[in-house]
Amino acid sequence: MPLSIKTLQLPRSVLLGIAILLVGCASVNPYYDATKKHHRPDGFNNNYIDNWRADQPSFFAWQRERWTKTLPPQDPARVRVLAPDLAYLNANRSDVSVTWVGHSTALWQLGGLNILTDPHFTERSSPVSFAGPKREVPLPMQLSALPRIDVVLISHNHYDHLDARTVRMLNEQPGGPPLFIVPLGLDLWMKAESITNVHRMDWWETFRVKVATGEVTIHFVPVQHWSSRTPWDRNATLWGGFVAQAEVNKQPYSMFFSGDTGYSKDFADIGARFGGFDFSQIAVGCYLPRWFMQEQHVNEEDAVRIHLDVKSKLSMGVHWGTFRLCDDAIDAPIDELPKARRKLGVADDAFLLFALGETRVLARGLKTQE
Repeated sequence: MPLSIKTLQLPRSVLLGIAILLVGCASVNPYYDATKKHHRPDGFNNNYIDNWRADQPSFFAWQRERWTKTLPPQDPARVRVLAPDLAYLNANRSDVSVTWVGHSTALWQLGGLNILTDPHFTERSSPVSFAGPKREVPLPMQLSALPRIDVVLISHNHYDHLDARTVRMLNEQPGGPPLFIVPLGLDLWMKAESITNVHRMDWWETFRVKVATGEVTIHFVPVQHWSSRTPWDRNATLWGGFVAQAEVNKQPYSMFFSGDTGYSKDFADIGARFGGFDFSQIAVGCYLPRWFMQEQHVNEEDAVRIHLDVKSKLSMGVHWGTFRLCDDAIDAPIDELPKARRKLGVADDAFLLFALGETRVLARGLKTQE
Protein backbone atom coordinates (compact mmCIF):
# COMPACT_ATOMS: atom_id res chain seq x y z
CA MET A 1 0.00 0.00 0.00
CA PRO A 2 1.44 3.42 -0.91
CA LEU A 3 2.20 5.76 1.97
CA SER A 4 -0.45 8.39 2.68
CA ILE A 5 -1.52 10.81 5.38
CA LYS A 6 -3.90 8.15 6.62
CA THR A 7 -1.39 5.29 6.78
CA LEU A 8 1.41 7.24 8.48
CA GLN A 9 0.69 7.93 12.15
CA LEU A 10 2.41 11.32 12.22
CA PRO A 11 0.96 14.77 12.92
CA ARG A 12 -0.75 16.08 9.80
CA SER A 13 1.27 19.29 9.88
CA VAL A 14 4.51 17.25 9.83
CA LEU A 15 3.26 15.19 6.90
CA LEU A 16 2.22 18.33 5.05
CA GLY A 17 5.69 19.78 5.63
CA ILE A 18 7.27 16.63 4.19
CA ALA A 19 5.03 16.89 1.15
CA ILE A 20 6.03 20.52 0.62
CA LEU A 21 9.69 19.55 0.92
CA LEU A 22 9.26 16.93 -1.78
CA VAL A 23 7.55 19.25 -4.25
CA GLY A 24 8.82 22.64 -3.13
CA CYS A 25 11.46 23.09 -5.80
CA ALA A 26 8.90 22.43 -8.53
CA SER A 27 5.75 23.94 -7.06
CA VAL A 28 2.89 24.53 -9.47
CA ASN A 29 0.02 26.94 -8.99
CA PRO A 30 -3.09 24.82 -9.68
CA TYR A 31 -5.19 27.99 -10.03
CA TYR A 32 -2.89 29.79 -12.45
CA ASP A 33 -4.74 32.14 -14.79
CA ALA A 34 -2.50 33.81 -17.37
CA THR A 35 -5.01 36.63 -17.81
CA LYS A 36 -4.48 37.82 -14.21
CA LYS A 37 -1.28 39.76 -13.57
CA HIS A 38 -1.05 38.70 -9.91
CA HIS A 39 -0.92 35.02 -10.93
CA ARG A 40 2.32 33.17 -11.68
CA PRO A 41 2.70 29.57 -12.83
CA ASP A 42 4.32 28.83 -9.45
CA GLY A 43 2.38 31.21 -7.20
CA PHE A 44 1.23 34.80 -6.88
CA ASN A 45 2.43 38.43 -7.15
CA ASN A 46 1.55 41.74 -5.59
CA ASN A 47 -0.10 44.40 -7.74
CA TYR A 48 2.25 47.34 -7.29
CA ILE A 49 5.69 45.88 -6.57
CA ASP A 50 7.42 43.34 -8.75
CA ASN A 51 6.99 40.01 -7.01
CA TRP A 52 8.36 41.38 -3.74
CA ARG A 53 9.24 38.73 -1.18
CA ALA A 54 10.76 38.67 2.27
CA ASP A 55 13.53 36.45 1.03
CA GLN A 56 15.89 34.49 3.22
CA PRO A 57 18.99 36.74 2.81
CA SER A 58 17.00 39.75 4.05
CA PHE A 59 15.50 37.75 6.89
CA PHE A 60 18.86 36.52 8.12
CA ALA A 61 20.37 40.01 7.79
CA TRP A 62 17.58 41.22 10.08
CA GLN A 63 18.26 38.43 12.56
CA ARG A 64 21.99 39.27 12.60
CA GLU A 65 21.12 42.91 13.21
CA ARG A 66 18.97 41.92 16.20
CA TRP A 67 21.99 40.31 17.85
CA THR A 68 23.93 43.58 17.70
CA LYS A 69 21.35 45.98 19.14
CA THR A 70 18.96 46.28 22.03
CA LEU A 71 15.30 46.16 21.14
CA PRO A 72 13.05 49.00 22.35
CA PRO A 73 11.61 48.19 25.78
CA GLN A 74 7.98 47.20 26.04
CA ASP A 75 5.42 47.10 28.79
CA PRO A 76 2.65 44.52 28.21
CA ALA A 77 0.83 45.88 31.28
CA ARG A 78 -0.06 48.97 29.21
CA VAL A 79 -2.26 46.83 26.96
CA ARG A 80 -5.72 47.08 28.48
CA VAL A 81 -7.76 43.93 29.03
CA LEU A 82 -11.50 43.95 29.71
CA ALA A 83 -13.74 41.12 30.83
CA PRO A 84 -15.73 40.33 27.69
CA ASP A 85 -19.50 40.61 27.75
CA LEU A 86 -20.05 36.97 26.86
CA ALA A 87 -23.74 37.02 27.71
CA TYR A 88 -24.30 39.78 25.13
CA LEU A 89 -22.12 38.08 22.49
CA ASN A 90 -23.92 34.77 22.87
CA ALA A 91 -27.38 36.38 22.76
CA ASN A 92 -26.81 38.93 19.98
CA ARG A 93 -28.55 38.17 16.68
CA SER A 94 -29.35 41.65 15.41
CA ASP A 95 -26.72 44.24 16.36
CA VAL A 96 -23.51 44.86 14.44
CA SER A 97 -20.65 44.46 16.92
CA VAL A 98 -16.88 43.95 16.97
CA THR A 99 -14.88 42.32 19.77
CA TRP A 100 -11.09 42.36 19.76
CA VAL A 101 -9.62 39.04 20.93
CA GLY A 102 -5.96 39.93 20.28
CA HIS A 103 -3.47 40.40 17.45
CA SER A 104 -5.57 40.13 14.24
CA THR A 105 -8.32 38.03 15.79
CA ALA A 106 -11.70 39.70 16.17
CA LEU A 107 -15.30 38.56 16.39
CA TRP A 108 -17.59 40.37 13.98
CA GLN A 109 -21.33 40.03 14.49
CA LEU A 110 -22.94 41.17 11.25
CA GLY A 111 -26.13 40.22 9.47
CA GLY A 112 -26.96 37.63 12.11
CA LEU A 113 -23.65 35.81 11.57
CA ASN A 114 -20.71 35.31 13.92
CA ILE A 115 -17.50 35.88 11.94
CA LEU A 116 -13.93 35.38 13.20
CA THR A 117 -10.96 37.04 11.51
CA ASP A 118 -7.57 35.27 11.49
CA PRO A 119 -8.40 33.22 14.62
CA HIS A 120 -5.53 32.55 17.03
CA PHE A 121 -6.34 31.11 20.47
CA THR A 122 -3.10 29.33 21.44
CA GLU A 123 -0.04 30.53 23.36
CA ARG A 124 2.56 30.81 20.60
CA SER A 125 2.77 32.11 17.07
CA SER A 126 4.90 29.25 15.82
CA PRO A 127 4.86 25.93 13.95
CA VAL A 128 5.57 24.24 17.31
CA SER A 129 3.96 24.61 20.72
CA PHE A 130 7.19 24.68 22.75
CA ALA A 131 9.10 27.52 21.06
CA GLY A 132 8.58 30.72 19.11
CA PRO A 133 6.96 34.08 19.93
CA LYS A 134 4.70 33.71 22.94
CA ARG A 135 1.54 35.56 23.90
CA GLU A 136 2.62 38.57 25.98
CA VAL A 137 -0.88 39.43 27.21
CA PRO A 138 -3.34 36.69 28.22
CA LEU A 139 -6.36 35.88 26.07
CA PRO A 140 -9.45 37.73 27.29
CA MET A 141 -11.56 34.63 26.66
CA GLN A 142 -11.24 31.08 25.41
CA LEU A 143 -12.63 30.06 22.05
CA SER A 144 -15.17 27.80 23.73
CA ALA A 145 -16.73 30.82 25.50
CA LEU A 146 -17.73 32.49 22.23
CA PRO A 147 -20.98 31.83 20.39
CA ARG A 148 -20.91 29.23 17.64
CA ILE A 149 -18.89 30.65 14.75
CA ASP A 150 -20.55 30.73 11.33
CA VAL A 151 -17.68 32.04 9.19
CA VAL A 152 -13.90 32.22 9.54
CA LEU A 153 -11.96 34.68 7.37
CA ILE A 154 -8.26 33.81 6.96
CA SER A 155 -6.19 36.47 5.22
CA HIS A 156 -3.03 34.42 4.60
CA ASN A 157 -1.00 31.52 5.92
CA HIS A 158 1.58 33.07 8.29
CA TYR A 159 1.60 31.44 11.70
CA ASP A 160 0.21 34.47 13.54
CA HIS A 161 -2.81 34.47 11.22
CA LEU A 162 -3.33 30.78 10.45
CA ASP A 163 -2.97 28.81 13.68
CA ALA A 164 -3.43 25.10 13.01
CA ARG A 165 -4.61 24.15 16.50
CA THR A 166 -7.20 26.92 16.55
CA VAL A 167 -8.48 25.93 13.12
CA ARG A 168 -8.86 22.33 14.27
CA MET A 169 -10.78 23.44 17.37
CA LEU A 170 -13.12 25.49 15.21
CA ASN A 171 -13.62 22.61 12.83
CA GLU A 172 -14.74 20.49 15.80
CA GLN A 173 -16.99 23.09 17.45
CA PRO A 174 -20.38 21.95 18.74
CA GLY A 175 -23.07 22.34 16.11
CA GLY A 176 -20.73 21.71 13.18
CA PRO A 177 -17.76 23.46 11.61
CA PRO A 178 -17.86 27.05 10.41
CA LEU A 179 -17.34 27.95 6.80
CA PHE A 180 -13.65 28.75 6.29
CA ILE A 181 -13.14 31.41 3.60
CA VAL A 182 -9.53 31.38 2.46
CA PRO A 183 -7.24 32.65 -0.33
CA LEU A 184 -6.44 30.50 -3.36
CA GLY A 185 -4.17 27.63 -2.36
CA LEU A 186 -5.08 27.59 1.33
CA ASP A 187 -7.99 25.32 0.47
CA LEU A 188 -5.37 22.64 -0.26
CA TRP A 189 -3.79 23.13 3.18
CA MET A 190 -7.26 22.82 4.71
CA LYS A 191 -7.91 19.63 2.75
CA ALA A 192 -4.66 18.15 4.11
CA GLU A 193 -6.00 18.95 7.60
CA SER A 194 -9.25 17.09 6.78
CA ILE A 195 -11.21 20.35 6.83
CA THR A 196 -13.79 20.34 4.07
CA ASN A 197 -16.22 23.22 4.74
CA VAL A 198 -14.04 25.65 2.80
CA HIS A 199 -14.54 28.27 0.12
CA ARG A 200 -11.48 29.60 -1.72
CA MET A 201 -11.32 33.09 -3.21
CA ASP A 202 -9.22 35.11 -5.64
CA TRP A 203 -8.87 38.89 -5.50
CA TRP A 204 -12.08 40.80 -6.30
CA GLU A 205 -14.25 37.70 -6.10
CA THR A 206 -17.57 37.81 -4.23
CA PHE A 207 -19.35 35.10 -2.24
CA ARG A 208 -22.69 35.21 -0.43
CA VAL A 209 -22.95 33.37 2.89
CA LYS A 210 -26.50 32.55 3.97
CA VAL A 211 -27.43 30.68 7.13
CA ALA A 212 -30.61 30.39 9.20
CA THR A 213 -29.79 33.51 11.21
CA GLY A 214 -28.96 35.79 8.28
CA GLU A 215 -26.67 36.47 5.34
CA VAL A 216 -23.52 38.40 4.54
CA THR A 217 -21.73 39.10 1.26
CA ILE A 218 -17.96 38.57 1.38
CA HIS A 219 -15.44 40.09 -1.03
CA PHE A 220 -11.73 39.18 -1.17
CA VAL A 221 -9.53 42.16 -2.01
CA PRO A 222 -5.84 42.70 -2.84
CA VAL A 223 -3.30 43.94 -0.32
CA GLN A 224 0.50 44.04 -0.47
CA HIS A 225 2.00 41.10 1.39
CA TRP A 226 3.29 37.56 0.82
CA SER A 227 2.78 34.00 2.04
CA SER A 228 4.85 31.12 3.41
CA ARG A 229 4.74 28.41 6.07
CA THR A 230 8.07 26.82 5.13
CA PRO A 231 11.22 28.03 3.34
CA TRP A 232 10.01 26.19 0.23
CA ASP A 233 6.51 27.55 -0.39
CA ARG A 234 7.15 31.28 -0.72
CA ASN A 235 4.14 33.00 -2.32
CA ALA A 236 2.64 29.66 -3.37
CA THR A 237 -0.71 30.64 -1.82
CA LEU A 238 -2.53 33.94 -2.13
CA TRP A 239 -3.03 36.62 0.56
CA GLY A 240 -5.46 39.51 0.89
CA GLY A 241 -8.09 41.42 2.84
CA PHE A 242 -11.84 41.02 3.23
CA VAL A 243 -14.95 43.14 2.84
CA ALA A 244 -18.20 42.04 4.50
CA GLN A 245 -21.55 43.60 3.63
CA ALA A 246 -25.03 43.10 5.04
CA GLU A 247 -28.30 44.92 5.54
CA VAL A 248 -28.98 46.40 8.97
CA ASN A 249 -32.45 47.87 9.45
CA LYS A 250 -32.87 47.79 5.65
CA GLN A 251 -29.73 49.89 5.24
CA PRO A 252 -26.38 48.66 3.84
CA TYR A 253 -23.57 48.16 6.33
CA SER A 254 -19.97 47.43 5.29
CA MET A 255 -16.83 46.26 7.10
CA PHE A 256 -13.22 45.94 5.93
CA PHE A 257 -10.30 43.86 7.25
CA SER A 258 -6.84 44.69 5.90
CA GLY A 259 -5.09 41.45 6.85
CA ASP A 260 -1.31 41.94 6.86
CA THR A 261 -0.07 44.53 4.42
CA GLY A 262 2.42 47.12 3.37
CA TYR A 263 1.08 50.46 2.19
CA SER A 264 0.17 50.48 -1.48
CA LYS A 265 -2.24 51.87 -4.07
CA ASP A 266 -4.42 48.83 -3.44
CA PHE A 267 -6.25 50.77 -0.72
CA ALA A 268 -7.17 53.64 -3.00
CA ASP A 269 -8.47 51.00 -5.41
CA ILE A 270 -10.56 49.41 -2.63
CA GLY A 271 -11.93 52.78 -1.54
CA ALA A 272 -12.87 53.66 -5.11
CA ARG A 273 -14.58 50.33 -5.75
CA PHE A 274 -16.64 50.16 -2.55
CA GLY A 275 -17.12 53.86 -1.87
CA GLY A 276 -16.14 53.64 1.80
CA PHE A 277 -16.81 51.53 4.89
CA ASP A 278 -18.72 51.92 8.11
CA PHE A 279 -15.96 50.06 9.99
CA SER A 280 -12.40 48.94 9.19
CA GLN A 281 -9.98 46.65 11.00
CA ILE A 282 -6.48 47.80 10.05
CA ALA A 283 -3.06 46.50 11.08
CA VAL A 284 -0.96 49.03 13.04
CA GLY A 285 1.90 47.04 14.62
CA CYS A 286 4.98 44.93 13.79
CA TYR A 287 6.81 47.32 11.46
CA LEU A 288 10.46 47.62 12.61
CA PRO A 289 13.07 47.63 11.20
CA ARG A 290 11.58 49.67 8.39
CA TRP A 291 14.25 48.64 5.87
CA PHE A 292 12.93 45.08 6.12
CA MET A 293 9.29 45.53 7.13
CA GLN A 294 8.17 48.53 5.09
CA GLU A 295 6.93 46.61 2.05
CA GLN A 296 5.07 44.01 4.11
CA HIS A 297 3.78 45.73 7.30
CA VAL A 298 2.39 49.22 7.83
CA ASN A 299 3.27 51.49 10.73
CA GLU A 300 0.73 53.75 12.44
CA GLU A 301 1.05 56.55 9.91
CA ASP A 302 0.59 54.15 7.00
CA ALA A 303 -2.41 52.65 8.80
CA VAL A 304 -4.06 56.06 9.09
CA ARG A 305 -3.43 56.61 5.38
CA ILE A 306 -5.23 53.32 4.72
CA HIS A 307 -8.13 54.55 6.88
CA LEU A 308 -8.33 57.63 4.64
CA ASP A 309 -7.82 55.74 1.37
CA VAL A 310 -10.62 53.24 2.02
CA LYS A 311 -12.88 56.05 3.30
CA SER A 312 -13.58 54.44 6.65
CA LYS A 313 -15.94 56.10 9.11
CA LEU A 314 -14.46 54.20 12.08
CA SER A 315 -11.32 52.07 12.26
CA MET A 316 -9.80 49.76 14.85
CA GLY A 317 -6.06 49.05 14.99
CA VAL A 318 -5.00 45.39 15.24
CA HIS A 319 -1.78 43.35 14.83
CA TRP A 320 -0.36 44.74 18.07
CA GLY A 321 -0.52 44.12 21.82
CA THR A 322 -0.13 40.33 21.70
CA PHE A 323 2.97 38.78 20.07
CA ARG A 324 6.34 40.49 19.67
CA LEU A 325 7.13 39.41 16.13
CA CYS A 326 9.12 42.45 15.02
CA ASP A 327 11.50 44.91 16.67
CA ASP A 328 8.88 47.43 17.78
CA ALA A 329 7.29 47.06 21.21
CA ILE A 330 3.84 45.47 21.35
CA ASP A 331 2.52 48.59 23.12
CA ALA A 332 4.08 51.11 20.67
CA PRO A 333 0.78 51.99 18.93
CA ILE A 334 -0.55 53.40 22.21
CA ASP A 335 1.94 56.26 21.77
CA GLU A 336 2.35 56.37 18.01
CA LEU A 337 -1.22 56.14 16.69
CA PRO A 338 -2.28 59.47 18.29
CA LYS A 339 0.74 61.15 16.64
CA ALA A 340 -0.22 59.70 13.26
CA ARG A 341 -3.84 60.82 13.64
CA ARG A 342 -2.77 64.36 14.46
CA LYS A 343 -0.29 64.49 11.57
CA LEU A 344 -2.90 63.40 9.03
CA GLY A 345 -5.82 65.33 10.49
CA VAL A 346 -7.92 62.36 11.60
CA ALA A 347 -10.16 62.75 14.64
CA ASP A 348 -9.20 60.86 17.78
CA ASP A 349 -12.48 58.94 17.81
CA ALA A 350 -12.22 57.88 14.15
CA PHE A 351 -9.32 55.43 14.54
CA LEU A 352 -9.19 53.61 17.87
CA LEU A 353 -7.25 51.01 19.80
CA PHE A 354 -9.62 48.65 21.61
CA ALA A 355 -8.87 46.85 24.85
CA LEU A 356 -8.50 43.10 24.61
CA GLY A 357 -11.94 41.64 25.17
CA GLU A 358 -13.67 44.94 24.40
CA THR A 359 -16.91 44.89 22.43
CA ARG A 360 -18.19 47.88 20.50
CA VAL A 361 -21.78 47.88 19.29
CA LEU A 362 -21.50 49.58 15.91
CA ALA A 363 -25.16 49.56 14.90
CA ARG A 364 -28.32 48.50 16.66
CA GLY A 365 -30.48 46.05 14.76
CA LEU A 366 -34.15 45.35 14.99
CA LYS A 367 -34.88 42.61 17.51
CA THR A 368 -36.36 39.46 16.06
CA GLN A 369 -38.35 36.73 17.72
CA GLU A 370 -36.23 33.71 18.64
